[in-house]
Order: sequence, then structure tokens, then C-alpha cells
Amino acid sequence: MLRFGRVVVMGVVTGLILIAGVWASWGTAQHVMLTKGRERGTVEVARCGGGSCSGPYVPVSAGSRARERVVFEDSVAVSAGRTYAVVVKPGGDDVVRSGPAGVLYAWVPLGGALLLASVVVAGGLRRTRVAWVLAGSGVALLTAAFVAV
Repeated sequence: MLRFGRVVVMGVVTGLILIAGVWASWGTAQHVMLTKGRERGTVEVARCGGGSCSGPYVPVSAGSRARERVVFEDSVAVSAGRTYAVVVKPGGDDVVRSGPAGVLYAWVPLGGALLLASVVVAGGLRRTRVAWVLAGSGVALLTAAFVAV
């Protein structure tokens, strides 16, 4: 009975970790992956500071309008003077990176969740093969995001 309880609790914890990873990733990933009908364009980064970067937006898609200044998250791979492909979030002047680098970067929280879940699966559920698959998937996702960005 105690073993069954441990398996159920660890299974629920693993599920919650994975759901939290998808939830954290989906907030950005939906804009990058589902671009039909969204404004797409490029941003030449003018300045970065305080955790965000900004610059003028030049539209690429039909129906998109030019903006003097849009803001997006400052990351390690963003530098002033470079141009990035972006998608505008609806209802504002916030943008997210698009393309393969943007998709992979959006799913980084899921990669971390996969790594954390692998530890729970290995230690709590004692399913080492499943844990190695989860850990390998997490490492592959994080590595791909690092290389792409």
C-alpha cells in the first residue's frame, strides 16, 4: 500500500512539473508558432537595458504597421545594432523572436521541466529508462536552443 501511494504521489508531482513547463513555455510559443494572421517584421535593436531591448519595427507581413519603438525580452544572444525577425504580440508593442531560434527559445522552460521531471521519475518512481528519455529530451531541447540563439 505504501509503494502504491509513493507511485501515485510521484506520478502527480511529475505530471505537475511537466504541465508547469508547458504552461510557462506556451505563453511565448503560441505567438511564435501560430503566426497566421499576426504581424511579422524585423527589429533593429537600438538599446538594451533593464531586462528588455527596444528598437524600430519594420513590417514584413501584409496588414502590419511600422512602429517607432517595440520592446522585447533581453537575452544573452541579443545585442544592440543587430536585426532580428519578430512577431508582434496582439494588443501592444511587445514582440517575440520568430523563426527556429524563437521557437526553441520559447520552449526552454519545458526543457528545464523535463530535466527536473527526470530526477523525480528516477528517484521517486524508480523508472530509470523513462528518466533517461526525459533527461535526454530536456538536454536536446536546451542544447538546440543554445545553438540556435
